[in-house]
Amino acid sequence: MVSSPHEAMHRIFQDHPGLFSGVSEALGVRFTRPTAVSIMPTDLTETSPLERRVDTLLRLETEDEEPFLLAIEAQGKKDPDKLASWAYYASYLLTKYRLQPMLLVVCQDRATAEWASRPVQFGPPQWPLLTLRPLVAGPHNMPVITDPAEVRKDLALATLSAITHVTNPDVGTILKAMTTVLRETPHTLSDPIVELIAQGMGKHPAAEIWRKLMAVDLSFYKSPIFQEIRDETLVKTRAQDILVLLEARGLDIPDDARERITTCDDPDLLRRWITRTLTAVTVNDLFTDE
Repeated sequence: MVSSPHEAMHRIFQDHPGLFSGVSEALGVRFTRPTAVSIMPTDLTETSPLERRVDTLLRLETEDEEPFLLAIEAQGKKDPDKLASWAYYASYLLTKYRLQPMLLVVCQDRATAEWASRPVQFGPPQWPLLTLRPLVAGPHNMPVITDPAEVRKDLALATLSAITHVTNPDVGTILKAMTTVLRETPHTLSDPIVELIAQGMGKHPAAEIWRKLMAVDLSFYKSPIFQEIRDETLVKTRAQDILVLLEARGLDIPDDARERITTCDDPDLLRRWITRTLTAVTVNDLFTDE
């Protein structure tokens, strides 16, 4: 199943196609910023039953270079089978579109990024037929952007940087710099970026940091993800309030009751329990008629 970080790592290039120039420059390879970009079909399936689908495929045109195809793959873990698939993508795209292909692999894990970065040769060792050498962006080489001024210079690059550095110890500072800038960014641009970062954080601990920053720094922001965040925050707050009130009244809280309170995800039920804490003689009085 495709994960949220997987989607965020390549879909950002669909929303901000010029991002590739910033990423390649950050990685030490210069590509002229495109003057025109077309989103291409991602289905590379042949007439045979085998299905091959690249994550994102763009046609980039520049003033200085011939148009070329940019295939972007979000890679979450080492997968030896991917190497042959990537080589297939390159030859297929060249054959079908008669344009030179380029492959960018985006990773959140350093070990995976370093694995994907290694050149791979296909063919006999005495005469390799071809060499696969993708450009790889990951926590090992993407800039760590913690200064809002740097975020403003290239918001798309800063977004991808935040996503690739999801496990960085300074991820809280990275995300804080993002919300500082997003507060002053027009909604048409900031809203999709807020969603991309939320997806990119996945189930990492940084996701909770982003949720809190969204609730405080981006309290104006409204979306299904944000509503979910607010609901979860409300549930956690009410559960903690119940425990504080019970302890303040000197009532013993058995482990099973504590777990029942902290794992409850019904805001209305938690509200009733808060009301009952005012008159409860024992903790079990909270659960009357439940």
